[in-house]
Amino acid sequence: MGRLPARLGFNDRNQLFIMTAPTQKTDAEWKTILAEKGAERGAFEVTRHAATERPFTGKYEAHWEDGTYHCICCGAKLFESSTKFDAGCGWPSFSQEAVPGAIRNIIDRSHGMVRTENVCANCGAHLGHVFPDGPTETGLRYCMNSAALDFQKR
Repeated sequence: MGRLPARLGFNDRNQLFIMTAPTQKTDAEWKTILAEKGAERGAFEVTRHAATERPFTGKYEAHWEDGTYHCICCGAKLFESSTKFDAGCGWPSFSQEAVPGAIRNIIDRSHGMVRTENVCANCGAHLGHVFPDGPTETGLRYCMNSAALDFQKR
C-alpha cells in the first residue's frame, strides 16, 4: 500500500507537528475512487500531487447555490456555502471551515514561497491554501481548488 510522506504542519495553537494522512491508499485506488465519483479531470493531480487548477476554470469558482462543500476524495465536510465569497482570485474562496479540525495546515515552501497549504484532515487530499487577507471577521481566505471539492445541495 502506498504511503503519503510525512509533512510538517501546525495546529490551532501554532505548535509544529509531523502529520501523516490517516487514510492511506495507492495512487491506483485514489484514481478508481475519483473515477467512481465522477470527479473532474485533474482531480487526482490536484488532490494527490498538490497541483493547482488554472484560475477562473474551476466549476465552483462562480458557484453560489446553498449547500455544503466536501472533500472529493473521502467526503469529509469542509465548507458551508454561507462562508463562500468572491475574492476575485479565480478560485472558490471561503472565510472558515465548516467543522473545526476538518482541514490541516501544512507549511508549503514550494515555488520559492512560504505559504500555508490546506489538506483534508481525514485523507490528506491537497485542497488549496489559506491566506490572511479575507474580508470577514476571520480575516482568512481559504483559496480552494474546485477539483478538490464536491458540492452537496441543501
